[in-house]
This record gives sequence, C-alpha cells and structure tokens, in this order.
Amino acid sequence: MTQQTLVDEKTGRKYFLDAPADTNGGGLTLILSLHGGGSVGHWQREYFPAYDHVDKYRLVILTPSAATKEPARRWVAEADDDHLRNIVSDAYDRFGTENIRAFWLVGHSQGGMTSNRLLADPYFSSRVDGWLSLSGGRIGPIEIPEDFFAPFGNRRPMPAPSAGGAGPGRAIMPDTDFSFIFATGEHEMVALPETSPWAEKYGAGARQQLPDVVDTEPGKIYDTSRDGKSSKGWGLRPRPGTAQIFVYPGAAGGRVIADVVRLDKGHTEGLEPRITEELIKIMVSAPGGKYT
Repeated sequence: MTQQTLVDEKTGRKYFLDAPADTNGGGLTLILSLHGGGSVGHWQREYFPAYDHVDKYRLVILTPSAATKEPARRWVAEADDDHLRNIVSDAYDRFGTENIRAFWLVGHSQGGMTSNRLLADPYFSSRVDGWLSLSGGRIGPIEIPEDFFAPFGNRRPMPAPSAGGAGPGRAIMPDTDFSFIFATGEHEMVALPETSPWAEKYGAGARQQLPDVVDTEPGKIYDTSRDGKSSKGWGLRPRPGTAQIFVYPGAAGGRVIADVVRLDKGHTEGLEPRITEELIKIMVSAPGGKYT
C-alpha cells in the first residue's frame, strides 16, 4: 500500500490518497470517502478503514476534508464541489481511466447526504457505479429515534442537509443508475424496513439475510468529544460487534443492493475490521464501467 497526502493544485487543499503498491494491470476501484458534519478526512479514514484492504481489493481511496468550518465543518456545494471534482479527475488521470473498473461514493452522516446530492450533478452521475451510505441516508423510508440528538440537548448540531427535502435518515431518489449499500447502527433507527424502493426500481427479489458478520476486535475511532456524555444512538466507545447483512437479489444489470445493520451500535462508532472488509467485498462484486 502507498499512502500520500496530495494537494489539489487548483484549490490548494490537501487530501489523503491510499492506493495499491502496484497499480499496473487495471481492475482498480476508485472510492471518494466523505466525512460527516463536524468531522475531518483523518477521522473518516479511520471510521471506515478501507485503506487496510487496498492491495487485496485494488482500491484507490480519496479522503478529503470539507472547507466550511462554521457552525461546524460540513460539506457545502459552493465551497467543496469543485474540489471534489478536481481530485476525482486527478485520480482518473493519475491511474488511467482504462484502469479504473468502478467508482464509488462513500459517505458517513452528512457525507452520505452529500453523496446523495452529488448524484444529481452530471459530473458524478455519469461516473458513479455505486454509493455506500454509512449512516448517511437510505433511499426509501427510515425513521430516526426521537432521542438521536440527545447528546446535543435534542438539538441538531448543525442545519439539516439540503437535499431536496431529505432529512438525516432518508435520501432522495437519484435519477441515475448505481449499486447501493446502506449501513447503519441498530440504535440510530427505529426499525429497518423490509423493502427497498431502490431494489424495486431494478426488479430485485425479496430481501434475503446472509450469515452474520462477527467481529472480535473493535473499530479504530469514535466521537471523543461526546465521551462520557453520549448515548447508544449517537455512539459509544469502540467495541467488538455483530452485523446483519440483507441483500436484494436479481437486480437488473447485476447491481448490488444491500442493507447492513451493526447490532448494538450507534452513529459514530468506527467500523470493525471484518464488517469493513465485508462491505468492500460487496462493493467490488458489483458491476462497474459506467464511465470507462
């Protein structure tokens, strides 16, 4: 693996790049990984530590930080979208469009809702093969518990994302084609729906549950600013855990559609190693080639 801090020459902004030691031979999966509101790229990189698997699964991971810092750091179209386009374009140039088999958006919380918003942008909608939403909105109904923001006095720590009326739990239906994985903690939703509008769009069958993924090791990071005053919904310290995986088989074009529930977990507990790898396996099993 190679890990670098690069600079977007057009904006002067830094970002992380993780890539395989050997990028020859193609088959690369490009990932743009976006942190949540109030966070930074370094935290996101540890929350979803896909960099541990770049050589095995031939991943190229871009992890930037949002520019807007008040009232908390968050993604804003006017401040960030050009930067995000720049670093994705640089990756295609750096590694060769012909060598990138698929492009995925990955976003936690407000980074997930930003991914949802980017899918309405022609630049991204023409390139993105998949979206992994890490507690960042589900396409279709999802209900957030009333006490989700209890660590903040039940007030949102920042304005709700601007995404066509979408709230922190629900994403709007994008007008483009891609695979979709929604991963969430058990305590940050009331209940997981048994159906998926995105699965229905592609004529997929009824959901099926795969074997649970059991982690004996904890994730790498959590919300230290809420330590000692957090809640199960917002997230506690990292712990081992078990994740349930539900898939909707037979989607048109071989697209992958899945829901993943991390049992007894909240919004900010970093992903454990086995479920991190399992999510990556699902991502690389999906078809690519929309842009190439």
